[in-house]
Amino acid sequence: MLEKAFKKIPDNTNLILHSDQGWQYQMRRYQYLLEQKGIRQIMLRKGNCLDNACAENFFGILKSELYYIKIIEYIDYYNNIRIKSKLKGMSPVKYREHSVLVA
Repeated sequence: MLEKAFKKIPDNTNLILHSDQGWQYQMRRYQYLLEQKGIRQIMLRKGNCLDNACAENFFGILKSELYYIKIIEYIDYYNNIRIKSKLKGMSPVKYREHSVLVA
């Protein structure tokens, strides 16, 4: 993944990589590759969620405004449009309506 990213990023762009203290980010080889590319690595302090509060806030808003809207759309699709062979080729809503009429 890092090598693919490096192909798209010019050398010495003064980028900052903000990460947690996961083992992969602490590996000497990983840190060396970042240094060679001119990327400065900043790690969160252990057990301090405030270090990443701005990023967490941004991604929380992003999820609520984009991701969750897609979930609502998918739930509507799943219940009203998507057909299932176990439901005799009907969507769950159509199958429920059909079951009520037959009963």
